[in-house]
Amino acid sequence: MGSIFITSCYNPVLLPTSGLAERSLCSENSQAEASSSNRPQADGGGARLLCIQQPRYLAGPKQILHRHNNHEQEAPCSSSSAFASSFATSVDGCRRSPRLSSSSGRRGHGAVEETTELRVCKVDTSATDTEYFGESILDWQTQLGAWKEYTFQETATSKGAGGGVPVFIMLPLDSVSMNNTVTRRRALNASLVALKSAGVEGVMMDIWWGIVENDGPRNYNWSAYKEIIEMVRKSGLKVQAVMSFHQCGANVGDSCKIPLPPWVTEEMQRNPDIAYTDKAGRRNHEYVSLGCDTLPVLKGRTPIQVYADFMRSFRDTFEDLLGDVIVEIQCGLGPAGEMRYPSYPEDQGKWRFPGIGEFQCYDKYMMASLKANAYSQGKPHWGLGGPHDAGHYNQMPEETGFFRRDGSWQSEYGQFFLEWYSQMLLAHGERVLSAACGIFCGTGVTISGKIAGIHWHYGTRSHAAELTAGYYNTRSRDGYLPIAQMFAKHGITLNFTCIEMKDIEQPANAVCSPENLVKQVAIASRKAGIRMAGENALPRFDAGAHHQIVKKSRLQMSEKGDHMTNLKEFEPLSAFTFLRMCETLFRSENWSLFVSFVRHMEEGRTFHPWEEDARTAEIRVHATRPFVQEAASLMYH
Repeated sequence: MGSIFITSCYNPVLLPTSGLAERSLCSENSQAEASSSNRPQADGGGARLLCIQQPRYLAGPKQILHRHNNHEQEAPCSSSSAFASSFATSVDGCRRSPRLSSSSGRRGHGAVEETTELRVCKVDTSATDTEYFGESILDWQTQLGAWKEYTFQETATSKGAGGGVPVFIMLPLDSVSMNNTVTRRRALNASLVALKSAGVEGVMMDIWWGIVENDGPRNYNWSAYKEIIEMVRKSGLKVQAVMSFHQCGANVGDSCKIPLPPWVTEEMQRNPDIAYTDKAGRRNHEYVSLGCDTLPVLKGRTPIQVYADFMRSFRDTFEDLLGDVIVEIQCGLGPAGEMRYPSYPEDQGKWRFPGIGEFQCYDKYMMASLKANAYSQGKPHWGLGGPHDAGHYNQMPEETGFFRRDGSWQSEYGQFFLEWYSQMLLAHGERVLSAACGIFCGTGVTISGKIAGIHWHYGTRSHAAELTAGYYNTRSRDGYLPIAQMFAKHGITLNFTCIEMKDIEQPANAVCSPENLVKQVAIASRKAGIRMAGENALPRFDAGAHHQIVKKSRLQMSEKGDHMTNLKEFEPLSAFTFLRMCETLFRSENWSLFVSFVRHMEEGRTFHPWEEDARTAEIRVHATRPFVQEAASLMYH
């Protein structure tokens, strides 16, 4: 009989594999997705290893649940192993796989039942413990090969290194009103027909938590989204569905206000510390603080459980369309749906470009974690708060003691704090994405996560604006490779913004470099072995932005420069999502440019003269003109 070692910070647990039920240990949420019968027997004897290891600087209370002889037990743990339960991951990973069932079928619609299969690798039992237990689970630089769980398969949006890039377009933020009805229905219908005729692949739409679960916990109303997705299906387009767990109205380009569900904001009023907090004590209600990810602060459920229940309900509601009409699920991971802290909020006039922003770590849950990790390092005074000299939202790096050229961001304390702050964010992304994997695996959809394109102050040593947002990226440290490698662990597509921007268009005082930032993220994605998708950060309808997107969509970038000997070696963006469908897009001159842009993207004709296909593009423009005119006239009526 084989065995499984479960270890957490030097507290190994030995379990016999014969009594281990099928269980996904990727997250607390994927546990609910597992079946407890017919688990394939592990081959051979010996020991097997399940690593639940402690990331550096993370400490706090936790629980690790496993099954032994079909009974839940609590594994022993030490108080210094922070959020390790959220990182529980098998070396080979966990997979949901279809199997034939004699029952009526999966959720009553077929003859296939999904199960979760825990797969762990054989371990040489003669090896010393330190060979397996001495590394941090987030030490991606050295452990990528060991932790990688996913091998890419060809998808509908992958056309090879020499192929084109499918173009999606974002629907208006308020396509569904707060009373859960479709807005501007006739304009939307005309727009969809025009987009299909122009060669667009599909649309991206926000699925707002504040609308769907507005009436109370687990009370989901999908009616308006059903109607829109059916309209999209009839038009022959595809859907990228964004699980939007954030508030709308606090970011650049937000044209409407959609708050979090009322029962969530009520909990924030009762317990203000579940909202992000800056050093002045100002609360940000845009997204629930990741400091309480694993605590039952939302009517008896943890935020991660709430997000997972929402995604599970979406899956069950739209299961017949997943993988066919709905081809991608983008998991909301923070403000604006991006995996970051709300360090530069535009609402209430707190921040304006190009301010450095502020650290968001002053709610009691984040502070408790910081204090615990400071104690674990033997430096209790480090846990009293964030950097005292990090400045204010609208300051420049050189105006602060922490971010200036020779600032304390390079000190031992600065490195401790930035490591903790960034790894807390990485841990949050891991929890949400692993939950999504457990829910949507086997449905045929691509799962993606979005990273913010924080390009201002990129040319400085400290990269201050990135640091306050949670990306520990400096001139001497690659902060995006750990993110890409975490995404790779679950086969997540990395969606990145500011693809349309040029360095020369940015103000000199902001020391921006969006082009080098895109290059860095592209190289990190390539090293991690994941696909990268893109968006434009700001609405742009001009030919210059289109040209830049087409050029950068090829991802032909190297660490030594953009001139490479083998340009066909790397795949381009897996998809590009255009921001955004609106009345301006349908103006005659903008629409003509957009149709030509879509054609160049979809055919991969990046390096051909832009005018080469002008005639073909004009034919498409002419064919779509009636629908474009109708869409434009109805867009705001």
